[in-house]
Amino acid sequence: MLNIKKILLPVDFPNTSLRVIHQAATLAHHFNSEIVMLHVVTALSQATGVPEDDAGLAGWDLLSEIISGAREPEDRLLGSELADLTIKRMLVKGNVAWTIVQTAQKEKADLIMMPSHGHTFDQFLLGSVTAKVLNWTECPVWTDAHVEKAPMQEFAVRHVLCAVDFTAHNRKAVSWAVQMAAKFGASLTLAHVTPSTELWGPGGNYVNPKFKEVLVGDASKHLAELQQDIGIKTDVFIGSGDVPAVLSQAAEQTKADLLVTGCRPYGLHLRTHGYAIICAVPIP
Repeated sequence: MLNIKKILLPVDFPNTSLRVIHQAATLAHHFNSEIVMLHVVTALSQATGVPEDDAGLAGWDLLSEIISGAREPEDRLLGSELADLTIKRMLVKGNVAWTIVQTAQKEKADLIMMPSHGHTFDQFLLGSVTAKVLNWTECPVWTDAHVEKAPMQEFAVRHVLCAVDFTAHNRKAVSWAVQMAAKFGASLTLAHVTPSTELWGPGGNYVNPKFKEVLVGDASKHLAELQQDIGIKTDVFIGSGDVPAVLSQAAEQTKADLLVTGCRPYGLHLRTHGYAIICAVPIP
């Protein structure tokens, strides 16, 4: 059973990703979760107003500072969104990625929710920080959409897309997606991307129909077996070619609000494409 009792929410300052805080509030309300709001103090954040000494940090209210700096009308409502939630504020000095991982372990977090843009994280989040967090933690990680400016709208989970590549991680990822969809009353689509069926030769490129038929047939069989094994019946999407690009198309076609994968930054297939998927698919 999917039970998200505690959400670890690393935040940047001052250029905080408010979208991911809205998303964390939505999940916390649905799962009655406690939010652990963590800021890892760095020289850069201290230069923008975070106290340097321990006494100053103890009396500094991170959440109030974030809300007071909100510019958009919907962001100014964060206070009311978070008012009835249990929120633990943490300011810790140290290596960003390692502190996030250690805090997730110590707090026994069920989910880490991270922005994909920020001030401290901007240059490094999709590189060293996220790579290390994904590699070092066994905790599920939620990353905000990797877009500069998302349309202003209330976050909701109505359609869940789950990418599978028929590895050992599939069952856990699909189970997580099934339960998340059920919790929000959302639809669910399982998506698989086969190798490209395009061939290049004299005169240009073309699709090999027999090769495509074999690949699609094999994927359909595996998806049916996976659904039977888990005990679900849901829509499926099968595409071929570049994994991030095809998953982006699948998200658009299914109107997905959330993409669930079993990928990690290094490994085979979905694992190999972990960062590219985050960058290409414009949803959490």
